[in-house]
Amino acid sequence: MLTQIDFLDVVRLTPLVSIDLIACDAAGRILVGHRRNRPARDTWFVPGGRIHKDETLDAAFTRIAEAELGIASLARSAARFEGVFEHHYSDNFAAEPGVSTHYIVLAYALTLTGTAPVGRPEQHSHYLWLTQAELLAHADVHDNTKAYFR
Repeated sequence: MLTQIDFLDVVRLTPLVSIDLIACDAAGRILVGHRRNRPARDTWFVPGGRIHKDETLDAAFTRIAEAELGIASLARSAARFEGVFEHHYSDNFAAEPGVSTHYIVLAYALTLTGTAPVGRPEQHSHYLWLTQAELLAHADVHDNTKAYFR
């Protein structure tokens, strides 16, 4: 496992690869969480997370779905691949001046059934279900999330 100093060097020098989950309910509303952490702190964002070194895409998807949505054993094959996106942020997890964050994001869409998911409280303070029109009109939904629907 990387120390925070080592991870900051990674963020400084390379793009990170992640998976975002575009989770919809049966009514077509999209799940967004209010981010607690940098980058994108205090904005609404779809759930997601980094892919770890030597982790397969399938394992990463399952781990991220459990951590972010509270859904255990969800297979990547249950979602639809929406494409590759780039996210650029002027800040970083450590608030270190002059260090930007660059993500290469693999976006996957899925429809959830049942009760609202419970994610990690250290990542999101609370969740909202928004229609696509509400999401696009909401001033605090991050532009990188809005890009999935434009």
